[in-house]
Amino acid sequence: MSHGTELQCKIYPFSTLTPVKYVVVCSLYQGKYMLSRHKMRDTWETQGGHIEAGETPMDAARRELYEESGVTDATIYPVCDYLGYVSNGSANGAVFLADVHALGELPESEMAEIGLFDTFPDKLTYPNVMPRLFECARAVAVEKELL
Repeated sequence: MSHGTELQCKIYPFSTLTPVKYVVVCSLYQGKYMLSRHKMRDTWETQGGHIEAGETPMDAARRELYEESGVTDATIYPVCDYLGYVSNGSANGAVFLADVHALGELPESEMAEIGLFDTFPDKLTYPNVMPRLFECARAVAVEKELL
């Protein structure tokens, strides 16, 4: 799959699409969006990545949240599934909401930093996808009375 502005998505109920290849973690800390910035990019993104062999999507969400933000103290909720697609391919993923209770040290990884935002920054790695996934996550956050 290519990155960036070409990526689009369709939303499905959680655990509808199988198998899922990726996880996306939409993280909220004290009512703010918590995003990560990759060392090779000047754009912001959610935490997430490939599900490894033997992992459940929830396991992958916890691992990716830690690897890309340093967070070890969070409650994670399932949100939805998505089909991410570009002109030459597609992949299924699962979306989770992380209610972050405490920030940790960012481990050595591909991420340069985390940021907390009241609104999305102008530079997003996946501008057509991330706001839509966060919209679904916010609905779960409201339902769980986190916002």
